[in-house]
Amino acid sequence: MMTPHAEYEDKELKMGKDILSIKDLNKNEIKKIFKLTDLLKNKRKNILEGKNIALVFTKPSTRTRVSFEVAINHLGGNAIYLDMITSQLGRGEAISDTAKVLGRYVDGIVARLFSHRDMLELAENSPVPVINALDDLFHPCQVLSDMYTVKKKLGKFSGLKLVFLGDGGSNVCHSLMYACSKFGLEMIVSCPRRYSPGKKILREANAKIVSNPKKAVEGADIIYTDTWVSMGKEREKRSRIKELKPYQVNKNIVSLAKPHVMIMHDLPAYRDMEITNDVMDGPRSIIFDQAENRLHTAKGILAFLLG
Repeated sequence: MMTPHAEYEDKELKMGKDILSIKDLNKNEIKKIFKLTDLLKNKRKNILEGKNIALVFTKPSTRTRVSFEVAINHLGGNAIYLDMITSQLGRGEAISDTAKVLGRYVDGIVARLFSHRDMLELAENSPVPVINALDDLFHPCQVLSDMYTVKKKLGKFSGLKLVFLGDGGSNVCHSLMYACSKFGLEMIVSCPRRYSPGKKILREANAKIVSNPKKAVEGADIIYTDTWVSMGKEREKRSRIKELKPYQVNKNIVSLAKPHVMIMHDLPAYRDMEITNDVMDGPRSIIFDQAENRLHTAKGILAFLLG
C-alpha cells in the first residue's frame, strides 16, 4: 500500500526565488547556504533591515516557527505570524488569493502547510520568495539543518552510511533521501512495506530499502528516526505503533551499528515510542545539536534568498 503522497508533480524552481524541496537546490547552492550559516552563526547582522517576512502556518510548530522568528529578528527583519485563526485561510480564502495579496505587502513568505499541492499553489502565485517550512511531502529546512549538523560533527559526507528507521513515507525521510543523494551518503530506509517512500522519490534519490532493521543498521554512521504519528495521522496511531514497533531506536539496535554511530531525530520525539530515553539522552545523541542548528541554518537560508 502506497502512501497518499507517493507520487507528485514536478514544478520548475524559479532560481533564487523559492525553496520548495531540497531537490530544488544544487550542491553549490547548499554549500553557499552552509557558508552563510557559518558566517552568521551566533551573530546579529542587519541583512534584512526594513524587510518583512510572513510566516504562514496552517500546522502547529515549535522549532520551525521559533527558529525562523528569531533568525529574522537577528538579521534585522520583522516577522509576521499568520495561522488559521489569525488569517482568512481559516475561513476558506484561496491559497492563490492569499499569496497574491501577501506578495504586495511582504518581502518573503515562510510557509508550513498540510499539502504540497497547496505549497506549489502558494509559490506559483506569490511574487516574493517562498520557503517551504514543511508540508506532507517535504521538509527541506529540517534536512538542511541535518546535513549541516553531519558536516560539523563528522567533517565529511562522502562514504557515510545513514539509516532511517520508521515511517519511510514521511516528509523528513523524503527530503533526507534527496540530500544524501546530492552529497554522496549511502542512505538505507528500513520500514514496513506499507510505509515505504514514494516510488518516484526512491528512484530519483537512488536510496535502498532494507526491511529488516537489524540488518539495515549494520555499519551505520548515522541512525535517524522520526515520529511514527505525524500531524494528520492521529487516527492511525494504534496501528502505526503496532506496525512500527520493531523499528524503534533502542540500545539493541544501536549496538549493531558502528561504535561511534550518531543518533538523529528531527523532533518532537515521543520518548520510549520511536526512540528510547536512554538512547535519546545518551552520549551518541546529537538530537539537540540538530535542533539548535535549525536557528543557524534558518539565517543561512534567509540570507541566501533575501540578503
